[in-house]
Amino acid sequence: MKLLLVVAVALIDADGRVLIAQRPEGKALAGLWEFPGGKVETGERPEAALIRELAEELGIDVKEACLAPHTFASHAYPDFHLLMPLYVCRRWQGLVAAREGQALKWVWPADLRSYPMPPADAPIIPALIDLLG
Repeated sequence: MKLLLVVAVALIDADGRVLIAQRPEGKALAGLWEFPGGKVETGERPEAALIRELAEELGIDVKEACLAPHTFASHAYPDFHLLMPLYVCRRWQGLVAAREGQALKWVWPADLRSYPMPPADAPIIPALIDLLG
């Protein structure tokens, strides 16, 4: 089974809310909510991939020193196994904007379970709730 490495981030605003993005129509798992991020390319470090993805998807500039590893998800899909480190980030430059047609929402950690998420994202929620209270 193929192993797919994907990185994700919990962007946390000054009020303690977390940013989630809705997968747009035409993509796998369309309509589900997820933490921003994406695939790690061959030869790319996870942190570099996350910085690249955040610039592409949200138009923000994140410094590697502002990415704190927090937890990870490991999930077997029918066609591949996903390994997804989750970072926490509280500082970035620029205004968060949807650059790929996705809906964005700032959500209180306790409300994250109200949003349907891919199977790999959902197990991350308790760790975020513990972190952010």
